[in-house]
Amino acid sequence: MKKYIIIILIILVIAGGILGYSLLKNKNNDNKGLTTISLNEVTRSVFYAPQYVAIANGYFEEEGLNIELTTGQGADKVMTAVLAGQSDIGFAGPEAAIYVYNEGKEDYIEVFAQMTKRDGSFLVSREKNDAFEWTDLKGSTIIPGRKGRSALHDF
Repeated sequence: MKKYIIIILIILVIAGGILGYSLLKNKNNDNKGLTTISLNEVTRSVFYAPQYVAIANGYFEEEGLNIELTTGQGADKVMTAVLAGQSDIGFAGPEAAIYVYNEGKEDYIEVFAQMTKRDGSFLVSREKNDAFEWTDLKGSTIIPGRKGRSALHDF
């Protein structure tokens, strides 16, 4: 009789553990009723500062969205993540979607928004220069902002 009671207790403890874990997991995944969107950006850039501010200040949460932001480090990696279902949305140039479409893939990406209109590059200097002229760059070396950009530029 003792043997059966011990077996029943073990089964109840295991069932209680599974139930407790399941309830805790669902509570953590609920995100307060928010819809989670995984967003893969091509690079981390000051050009996307409004997006970072909106995430940090909870503006997406106010609209019922939880943004999971990752950085792909290249349009090809962003496209791969979206096509593989690892990301819901990818921020990359439209050329990545065109390459996939031109390959004749049945599952291709739809370009649906424009986040920026121009290249997100900035020219910065160590010293302040209130009267900057492009000719001031003569004799300077410009370092590109991220890996994959063209090499150093000498002026």
